[in-house]
Amino acid sequence: MNTKLIMVEGLPGFGKSTTARMIHDILTERSIETRLVMEGDLDHPADYEGTACITEEELGRLLQAAGPFKEILSERATQKENLYLLPYQKLKNEYGASFPEELYHSLSQHDIYELPLDLNRKLITERWQAFAEQALQKAAVTIFECCFIQNPMTVGMVKYDAPEIQVTDYVLGLEKAIQPLNPLLFYVDQNDLEYAFRKAVRERPKDWATGFTDYYTGQGYGKHHRLEGVEGTLQVLEARRKLEYRILDRLALNKLRIDNSQYDQEASRTKLIDKLKLHGVIPE
Repeated sequence: MNTKLIMVEGLPGFGKSTTARMIHDILTERSIETRLVMEGDLDHPADYEGTACITEEELGRLLQAAGPFKEILSERATQKENLYLLPYQKLKNEYGASFPEELYHSLSQHDIYELPLDLNRKLITERWQAFAEQALQKAAVTIFECCFIQNPMTVGMVKYDAPEIQVTDYVLGLEKAIQPLNPLLFYVDQNDLEYAFRKAVRERPKDWATGFTDYYTGQGYGKHHRLEGVEGTLQVLEARRKLEYRILDRLALNKLRIDNSQYDQEASRTKLIDKLKLHGVIPE
């Protein structure tokens, strides 16, 4: 069966974005219909980005306080069993400064990735299952930059410091959902984690580095181990990488590690072409 899904995983600054775009270019050059979905895409077909999940009672309270946005929120709320989903980041992007900051803040506190781990896992797994059913009927190959391993790791280990078996089972559940797509996973790695992360900190906006460090040390694993600052974040990332290695060993899907330590795009492109040929994604 042809591969319908290619996933690119790895730690921040390791080269996931570059690798995902490179795979997309390789397939496109060979006239293979492809959809590239990058991290943070608000229309992500297998994940929820900037989406709040609330109860009917919570929705009622929000509508009462929404003022002129009451009708808009009511129209954009999607019911899922006994819960309601609201794409608050899309609304903020659409309405800009006119979208009340207090309303935005209230919705963001109910983000799907702020939910208890069991509920987050249930919603995300169901989302992946629905994506797999739809993707199976389409000709295109979908490429995901992260979210398959990264998001369960981030919410499970980093945010909640959940037991390893719980985080592992989360990822294995997603693997089961996408089995019909004959997925292929590229894991982008680096020999020197500290160099790669500090390079990302230097090259990205200061707000990114501050937010990332706060997230990684201010809750869950980082807080439990009393880690602080960039040094503490590096310790969390190292622990995360070790757990990701163990999860990779448990995955039955086709998976390949890509060493990006040299940041050599031409060499990486050659390796990717060879691997894509090996797995029949592109012709020999």
